[in-house]
Amino acid sequence: MEQKRVIYDLKTGLAKAEAYCAYQERSQQEVRDKLYSWGLHSREVEQAIATLIETNFLNEARFAAAYVSGKFRIKKWGRQKIRQGLKLKRVPDQMIARALKTIDGDAYLETIVALAEKKLPLLGTADPFKRKYKLLTYLQGRGFESDVILDALKNSGLLEK
Repeated sequence: MEQKRVIYDLKTGLAKAEAYCAYQERSQQEVRDKLYSWGLHSREVEQAIATLIETNFLNEARFAAAYVSGKFRIKKWGRQKIRQGLKLKRVPDQMIARALKTIDGDAYLETIVALAEKKLPLLGTADPFKRKYKLLTYLQGRGFESDVILDALKNSGLLEK
C-alpha cells in the first residue's frame, strides 16, 4: 500500500495537526506518526509537537484522562486493559497511573457485577466450577484484576450460582 506524502512544509503540517488535535484528544505518539506520514522531517515534527503543546492543542495528561474515561464508561474495560492501551500509545507510566486513579472504585465494582450478570446466562454449562472459570476468564479478558473480580462477585453473591 502506498502512503500519500502531500505536505512538505512545517506551516501547513502544523495547521493540519491543529485540526487533527482539535477533532479529538490525541497522544503525542499519534500526532508524531501522523506528521511523519504527511512527509515532515524529524526536526520539523518535533518543532510541531512542541508548538502544539505550547498552544495546548496537545496535552498528554488530558488525553490519558479522556482515554481512561471513555474506555471504562463506554467500552467497560478494566484497569489492566486500559493501562495496556495507553502503553501502546506511549503515554508515560506516571500519567497512566494518575489517569487510572480517576476511575471511581464503586463504579468499577458495579461494572464487574453488571458484566457478570449479563454473561452468566450465556455460559451454557451446569457445572459450577466451569461456570466460575468461564466467568473469571471473560472478566479478566475485559481487563479486570483477578482479586477485584473475586471480591466483587463474592460480595454480590454471584459466585454461589
